[in-house]
Amino acid sequence: MLTIQADNLDWLKGDGLIPVVIQDVESSVVLMLGYMNRAAFDKTVASGYVFFFSRSRQSLWQKGETSGNTLQVVSGYADCDNDSLLFQVKPQGPTCHLGSQSCFKAQNNNYASVLNQLQTLIADRAQSATSEDSYTASLLTAGLNRIAQKVGEEAVETVVAAVAEDDECLLAEVADLVYHLLVLLYARNLSLARVIAELEQRSNKVDASA
Repeated sequence: MLTIQADNLDWLKGDGLIPVVIQDVESSVVLMLGYMNRAAFDKTVASGYVFFFSRSRQSLWQKGETSGNTLQVVSGYADCDNDSLLFQVKPQGPTCHLGSQSCFKAQNNNYASVLNQLQTLIADRAQSATSEDSYTASLLTAGLNRIAQKVGEEAVETVVAAVAEDDECLLAEVADLVYHLLVLLYARNLSLARVIAELEQRSNKVDASA
């Protein structure tokens, strides 16, 4: 999971503490900043979930230990001076204690964040809502064939809007299509991150052949 070696980190510079930037692996949104001592780092590596050292309580704590909004570690990197860390994670629920996705709220306007929030909402509706009170839940209950059919219908409506309707209508149809595509990905146990990875791979091939 992690290739960082604790012995290679400069624990002395910060009096035994190292700042850790937490980033959503799928949206690239920076979620929070915390601090780890050697024990918190070792606990994080061993468990696969983020632990910090609380400077106010002078003790270890797991992010989400009371709220359930844990941070599952995907990868981690040390900076060039080995005195700060970047952890890419899969967050379970909002990271900020105020209920926001990120402690740095200014990021919430970027495209990746909006799409990631929609993807998270779809997953939440699938797990906690019923078909009677949620359109998303009703789609997922209807099954893959129905979802694929809806994607087809929304694609046709987008094409019609592109050639025969005004800009506002086209934008609304594109938004509907994107939403249904995200539902389709969820139904197939796939994520937007996989689509982004495919696009990046194609982009790299174009660059290489240019």
